[in-house]
Amino acid sequence: MTTTPPRLRPLLDQFDFASERLLRRLAGPVMDSGDGADTEVEPLTDHEYLWEPVPGCWTVRPRADGPGPRAAFLAGAGPWGRDAAPYPHPWPPPVTTLAWRLSHLTEMLALRADHTAGSRSATRENHAVSGDAAAAIAALEHGAAAWRRTLLSADDAALDTVGHSAYPYGSDAEEPFLDVVWWVNQEVLHHGAEIALLRDLYRARRRA
Repeated sequence: MTTTPPRLRPLLDQFDFASERLLRRLAGPVMDSGDGADTEVEPLTDHEYLWEPVPGCWTVRPRADGPGPRAAFLAGAGPWGRDAAPYPHPWPPPVTTLAWRLSHLTEMLALRADHTAGSRSATRENHAVSGDAAAAIAALEHGAAAWRRTLLSADDAALDTVGHSAYPYGSDAEEPFLDVVWWVNQEVLHHGAEIALLRDLYRARRRA
């Protein structure tokens, strides 16, 4: 079994805390409030999962409906797809739903795990998009676990290896793996914060 390199441990701890906090924020019944105390939280519903806070959002949609405003196609596999467009992306960028953000984050974790310590064959085109909240949370949990196993398999030499991750949708092939680990953490942190804000806005709107 690979011993976790000391310089990887803080990033692994940060990933564990951020991903676990996000999953509990979504599934409940309690989450870490940030000071170690448990705060009650209602599980994510399908209505909230697909809630569009403003007109013209990008989201996940039944494939039969086609892409939404300013999207060129629906990414992913299965009966649902995620609004997407080729580069250059629309400007200003569309507001994205909680469903869109969860799908994007899950895809990134699952594909990076595969292209680092798996078959290196997974693609955006064959990555399933979840059409309901429960399936999306389960997929995120699975993706986070796969990425964590990838981190645990990395030794010191891997951390310094350029291209240790062959993820084809970013600059991974040009970066030392330690930089990729840092990048994935900030993706979980900033998308987790966006998702948390959308949950707050949905709750406030419902109570109003």
